[in-house]
Amino acid sequence: MKKQFILGLALLLVSTPAVRADDVTGADQLLCASIEATRCSLDGCITDDPVVWNIPQFIEIDLAAKRLQTTAASGENRVTPITTVLREDGHIFIQGIEGGRAFSLVIHEASGELIAATAASKSASAVFGACTPLPVAE
Repeated sequence: MKKQFILGLALLLVSTPAVRADDVTGADQLLCASIEATRCSLDGCITDDPVVWNIPQFIEIDLAAKRLQTTAASGENRVTPITTVLREDGHIFIQGIEGGRAFSLVIHEASGELIAATAASKSASAVFGACTPLPVAE
């Protein structure tokens, strides 16, 4: 029984996608990729690929302009205003409200790891992702 548990744990660790990201300390423009999403309702939770729930594969975050947007290559042309941006203790905290949903993002600056959550009246979603600094336009 103990060997089965250890083997099962090892398989879980090997099959879980690792978050690979970059140091985003001090960057005001980020490119973030969604890796895995979980959506919950009163009926339970489901984890799947983010695109299943129309979550963009890539999102550009402009902290100075307080804006989230899909990449030009996506062809989606989606833009969401950010209400609050706070940098504290090595993290970037981002919050806003749009389309009947509240959202929060937390980015660990040293690793670029992203955790995002949205809440609506009948569901909530959590997204795990990774961010990298966008090159500064000259």
